[in-house]
Amino acid sequence: MHTDILKKDKDPMGAAIADFHRLGKAGRLRLFSSQFDEDEMPVKELFRTFGQMPALERTALRLASGRILDVGAGSGCHSLALQDMGKEVCAIDISPLSVEVMRERGVRDARLANLFQPGFAERFDTVLMLMNGSGIIGRIENMPAFFDRMKQLLKPGGSVLMDSSDLSYLFEEEDGSISIDLADDYYGQVDFYMRYKDILGDSFDWLYVDFDTLSLYASSCGFRAELVEEGEHFNYLARLSLAF
Repeated sequence: MHTDILKKDKDPMGAAIADFHRLGKAGRLRLFSSQFDEDEMPVKELFRTFGQMPALERTALRLASGRILDVGAGSGCHSLALQDMGKEVCAIDISPLSVEVMRERGVRDARLANLFQPGFAERFDTVLMLMNGSGIIGRIENMPAFFDRMKQLLKPGGSVLMDSSDLSYLFEEEDGSISIDLADDYYGQVDFYMRYKDILGDSFDWLYVDFDTLSLYASSCGFRAELVEEGEHFNYLARLSLAF
């Protein structure tokens, strides 16, 4: 798994977040993939308040307890909501521009850090991974390394709160059956790159994982997976806890 920190000239999302924060508006944050048509990420949604968040996110924030690590914190909307709830949170992101914005918005502990870099070695009661938090795992074969990393970061009795989506609905036939070639790569593995104005980011792997597959890997790695809540569009919130 990548342990990189982005450079500002390769940080399209961070540039969009910085523009919206400082100017009150942003241009188009465009999203490209070899598997899907071009899409656009509404930058305003990255600044949503607790009341504007989807139900799964609100549930995750309520459940988060103890010392919390907010992974891929972006503009800091989840961390700010947690602070408003009186909770202790450390927000990390690999985007230097996003971290600047988080600090300007009042996130008390915002750090430029990659979840997988060896030098980041603190312990937490809750690791919070929202907005398809499974994405940063990248590929399905990285699952064991991800769970090993969680063992290093979690305090005894701690847990991971992660949301993801099951993309099998994209392979639904007219008769309602699902047609997936099991000889291919796992169907939830997607490649993306982003562009904002003249800033072009590098391509990256992103993982959407169905709950049954997540649960199988969790069990094989000494974790227990609990389906906390299901969303309206094939998404769900899971809690991952050490099984012993």
